[in-house]
Amino acid sequence: MSGTHGIVPAPLVVQPSTQAPFVITRSTVVVVDADEALLPLAVLTADLLGRVSGRAVEVRRAEPDTAGVVLMRLVDDLPPGTEAYRVVVGTGRVRLEARSTDGLVHAVVTLRQLLRERPDGGIEVAAVRVEDAPRYGWRGLSLDVARHFVSVPDLKVVIGLMAHYKLNVLHLHLTDDQAWRLDMPSRPELVRRASAHSVGGDAGGYYSGADWDEILAFARARAIRVVPEIDVPGHVNAALHAYGELNPDGRPADEYLGIDVGFSRLHDDLPATHAFLADVFGDLAEMTPGRHVHIGGDEVLAMGPDEYARLVRTAAAAVTAHGKRVVAWQEAASVPDLPAGTVVQYWDTRVDAAPLVAAAHAGARVLLSPAPKVYLDMRYEAGVGLGQEWAGTVELRDAYEWEPASLVADLPPEAVVGVEAAVWTETLRTLDDLTTMLLPRLAAVAEVAWSEPARRDFDDFTRRLRHHGRHWDRIGLAWHRTPQGRWDG
Repeated sequence: MSGTHGIVPAPLVVQPSTQAPFVITRSTVVVVDADEALLPLAVLTADLLGRVSGRAVEVRRAEPDTAGVVLMRLVDDLPPGTEAYRVVVGTGRVRLEARSTDGLVHAVVTLRQLLRERPDGGIEVAAVRVEDAPRYGWRGLSLDVARHFVSVPDLKVVIGLMAHYKLNVLHLHLTDDQAWRLDMPSRPELVRRASAHSVGGDAGGYYSGADWDEILAFARARAIRVVPEIDVPGHVNAALHAYGELNPDGRPADEYLGIDVGFSRLHDDLPATHAFLADVFGDLAEMTPGRHVHIGGDEVLAMGPDEYARLVRTAAAAVTAHGKRVVAWQEAASVPDLPAGTVVQYWDTRVDAAPLVAAAHAGARVLLSPAPKVYLDMRYEAGVGLGQEWAGTVELRDAYEWEPASLVADLPPEAVVGVEAAVWTETLRTLDDLTTMLLPRLAAVAEVAWSEPARRDFDDFTRRLRHHGRHWDRIGLAWHRTPQGRWDG
């Protein structure tokens, strides 16, 4: 498997060629084959090659007679799946082919990972043929922007990292006890009263409607869809602070900037609660073009099971009324009559998974986010550095060496839609903090989600990942130089 040329995640097929490498020169051009929809991606590709090589790279619609062509086109003769792609590198020519524009984004990422600097300072790509397609269709990162706000420029850095490892879902945890981070047209007081601060009194912020559109477009151009989360019926102190009518006494709750969980709740017997859920989930569905909306549902410790079930069903109905599919944390698996196709996100390995398994057998889909494997705000080592330890420590090998299909006993493998890492920001205040916790473990989780078990080997992974450490350094990212990696040489 070491013949994968530093590609992460490990692809299905890698065939080295005896042809000469492709070298980026002043005559290199990106050529789009007929389809107008490919032009924006071609421009991004030309920009990437230009920045890496220091040479201007043009985009053309017609192929020149000279060498130096990077040809982009849509084809059908590929492995199964809409995200399948092919990269063929030979003397004077690169072919990037895919079934869809998303697949072409992955092809461009693979090309980027194949670029190497020559002794003379030029940039080349070894001659090779790569054919690839992902194992799972949901390969995500859940990012908490409520406990500490993540600005749009910093969020774009995270999205760029996700694209570099072929992750395709950004799940944004937009609300919690501490703050509300997205401006809702129907409820303007949410950001006016409950967005100014972060945990511990740190500065806050929120995304305007224009910011949200910018985030969605930036992600979409990189084959990433956004799944927004409004967490109910717990984790709601920010909402209770903004709108007093959500409290039984009609008075706004005090602002909360600590990190305890489980104390806040909505009330099913208040008419204001149902109007609120209809408004905010209606706004969110209208603002977000993707198929899924996350309703939260975790850690509601101050509510009985019947009321919990009623409120989860109310939130789910507000989502489905707008034609969206529901995503919820694993606690919601205990709720009868969830909408067909609901995605239940498994995170807490400390509790009995029987309700999750039962829900899967009843038709729910399951997204795997086991905290001891993919919660990337956990420390790398006990008592050392950033992060928390309530789920233990998560080193690089921990994030890599687990198998989704066998994680939960009796869970039908066909019910699993994918794998999603998570990073919570109670203790993470800056972009450097965030990327230090993501790297290198995000690459490990990405390979678990993308590559079939037979293609995965930890020793081979660390050999390939060595090149990536150099890339992170070149672009100025903070990262953790774990001793489980191979960073020298």
